[in-house]
Amino acid sequence: MAGLHIQQQLKLNVWIPAKDTGIDLLVTDDENRRTVSLQVKYGKDFLPQKSAKLREKLRCLSWFTLNRAKLDASRAEFWVFVLHAFKSDAPDFVVIPTDELRQRMTQIHDSADGTLKSYLCSTESKHCWEVRGRKSDQMLAQIADGIYKNAAREFTQYLNEVGWAALTKKLTP
Repeated sequence: MAGLHIQQQLKLNVWIPAKDTGIDLLVTDDENRRTVSLQVKYGKDFLPQKSAKLREKLRCLSWFTLNRAKLDASRAEFWVFVLHAFKSDAPDFVVIPTDELRQRMTQIHDSADGTLKSYLCSTESKHCWEVRGRKSDQMLAQIADGIYKNAAREFTQYLNEVGWAALTKKLTP
């Protein structure tokens, strides 16, 4: 899904490494001179079914399990989270530099056992939030109402076109 989007929408070349090194895709410019490495994670939709208001205002809620040691050792330049909503034909993409993801996960989650459980939520108003936590139902309601604020949890600057722009910038001279 991510590879097709990169080829069709961004008009870049996508390569699949022959060996598993923690890099899922290599992306190159049209001349194959500059590269960006990606780790890609796919999540299906777990949008709450009990609340029509949430389903109306939220686009997708996807769940990801990350391994802290693998994240810390990752050599990928970007991580791409694919949020595939049941109510939409096109997925949302969170395209975040690996160093930024490491920092955010450290701020948001206590991972004493080495496992990071992350919920990424996108909204119809084109915002994105990390919502895993004790008061996630309350947080989702505030996000749906557009009143939630938390800089560490806001991932809007990595959502869709904005996130892809950071990747394509690395491939331009």
